[in-house]
Amino acid sequence: MENLKAKAYDLRKDTVDIIMAGGGGHIGGDMSVMEILMSLYFDQMNISPENQDDPDRDYFIMSKGHSVEAYYAVLCAKGFLDLDEVKAKFSKFGSQYIGHPNNKLPGMEMNSGSLGHGLPVSVGIALGNRMSGRNNRTYVVMGDGELAEGSVWEGFMSGSMYKLDNLCAVIDRNMLQISGSTEDVMAHEDLAARVRSFGWHVISVNGNDLDALHDAFEEAKTVKGKPTCVIANTIKGCGSAVMENKASWHHHVPTAEEYEQIVKDLEERKAAQKG
Repeated sequence: MENLKAKAYDLRKDTVDIIMAGGGGHIGGDMSVMEILMSLYFDQMNISPENQDDPDRDYFIMSKGHSVEAYYAVLCAKGFLDLDEVKAKFSKFGSQYIGHPNNKLPGMEMNSGSLGHGLPVSVGIALGNRMSGRNNRTYVVMGDGELAEGSVWEGFMSGSMYKLDNLCAVIDRNMLQISGSTEDVMAHEDLAARVRSFGWHVISVNGNDLDALHDAFEEAKTVKGKPTCVIANTIKGCGSAVMENKASWHHHVPTAEEYEQIVKDLEERKAAQKG
């Protein structure tokens, strides 16, 4: 786990490099979601390049598809993709490495980016796997701005209706979206109480803490008769004061000077993590 905590800053650096190479990307949400992705791919899910076609594998849906750069970095580290190839081809004309998940690429289950689709699709996957007698799990990561989509709440209703205890939804609760604070755009108030009222088991944690995420996902596996939602309270732009908690960094390409400072900050935080 200590190695993963330090590696999170390496993968943030890879993410920033992908964005710089491609000339675009959703850097703020990439930085907030990193530990969530790492916890799932390196600590929790039964998924690898070797078993990616096995129907008994765990399933992952990146509903907040605009944070694909972090997803690319994690899939590269997991062995699904090649980092040099991603950096060389990201956002280039005709490339498969586009600005949202592309299921033509290894490790990506679903094209996403039109927000509000991931949870309903995940309900279908989890239900289908249960009907087939499989013991695998389905995970979906959503953004908190995405919760303004009505289809999300239809997904919450149906997940509870079918008692899908093999389904775990994660909300990247960084409190910011493209147009500002989520609470100014579409307030979620007591989000845990709201999701719980739809019949889900709810766990609220620090979403940039790998230990807390580990405990939350382990708890989710013990819940029977209902799905679980992990509300991961994160920092948008986590990793550098240049980006943190700034809505303007939802979609921003760092300048050369900003890039230099971000890399310096990531290196310092990695060193502090190693103690």
